[in-house]
Amino acid sequence: QVQLVESGGGLVQAGGSLRLSCGASEVSFSRLAMAWFRQAPGKEREIIAAISRSGGSTYYSDSVKGRFTISRDNAKNTVYLQMNSLKPEDTAVYYCAAKLSILQSIIPAEYEYWGQGTQVTVSS
Repeated sequence: QVQLVESGGGLVQAGGSLRLSCGASEVSFSRLAMAWFRQAPGKEREIIAAISRSGGSTYYSDSVKGRFTISRDNAKNTVYLQMNSLKPEDTAVYYCAAKLSILQSIIPAEYEYWGQGTQVTVSS
């Protein structure tokens, strides 16, 4: 069983930055493809970024491309989401997810493990 714990959320003004972290309990973290999703009130959960288990392949949704960067440190069992130029519409609960696979996916149902989420609020 893989446990994921997100941290780094909070309140920030528009234009600011935050870095989210997701630590995994799995000692074979390098076997996991990872992703960040978010869910705003009244909206469906959406993929925003994903990374292959090696880190060599990444995916970004159009809504965050050029502003957010996903990365991972397999030695620290941690995946990061650097969020720059934040906008009020980025306000949501952000979730880290993992799947036992070489490559990442954009489909939530394919992820086997989920964190509890961390709130990000961007004020205008």
